[in-house]
Amino acid sequence: MLDRDKVLGEMAGLGLTATELGPPEYLPTDPAELRAVLTAYDLTLVGGFLAVPLHDSSSVVEAERTARLLATCGAEVLVLAAATGLAGYDDRPALTDTEWATLISTAAQIRDIAAGHGLQTVLHPHVGTHVETEAEVERFVRDSDLPLCLDTGHLMIGGTDPVALAGRHPERIGHLHLKDVRADLADKVRAGELGYTEAVGQGMYVPLGQGDVDIEAVVRFVHQAGYDGWYVLEQDTALSEQSPVDTPKRDTASSLRHLNQIIGGL
Repeated sequence: MLDRDKVLGEMAGLGLTATELGPPEYLPTDPAELRAVLTAYDLTLVGGFLAVPLHDSSSVVEAERTARLLATCGAEVLVLAAATGLAGYDDRPALTDTEWATLISTAAQIRDIAAGHGLQTVLHPHVGTHVETEAEVERFVRDSDLPLCLDTGHLMIGGTDPVALAGRHPERIGHLHLKDVRADLADKVRAGELGYTEAVGQGMYVPLGQGDVDIEAVVRFVHQAGYDGWYVLEQDTALSEQSPVDTPKRDTASSLRHLNQIIGGL
């Protein structure tokens, strides 16, 4: 990963005003230190991503720690994902009905804990978790009342059209992660022909407007449906000789221009 201060400095230089926490412990976990780091770059905190095995009820302990940190530093959203408990995102064992029921109840417990800290909790359908495919997303929507984090990239890779999902459940969109992806590589991941990590290395994620997700349709739809939350840009990149260290900044600048053009036309 790139140096933390390099990343935050480039974000501020691009005119970004807020951030999520990023990977575990990438930003400080001490509230005072975290506030100081963000203040140094004129950034506020949107929220944080927490991937825990929701089919294990003990996950509420880690969720409590994360919720406390987020709330203390002025965040608004806890972005929850149903991790498998395994390393990485390439293996995904099936859950029993009992484990699924635990996943739903644990998510509800975490929602209540976060609400006690003044945070909204959203469920992030994510590749390599137990809510990945369209069937799993729809099952979660039926069984839980948590809002969704509409992550355009992960939904498409998992086989869900993000525009269609927003159309079916406009009232359930609580947070937005904007990514664009190459459909050819996403298809290979979905078919099991290519590992997720390998696909990222091959450039599966591209700047907004350069891939196969209809980003403009997503933004227009959620705007018309009354969404007034954050638009979070995530530019997943695997650094290599073919992807130099300035690639994330360059690609994020391109994505930001594309998003601003869309918003300017609303």
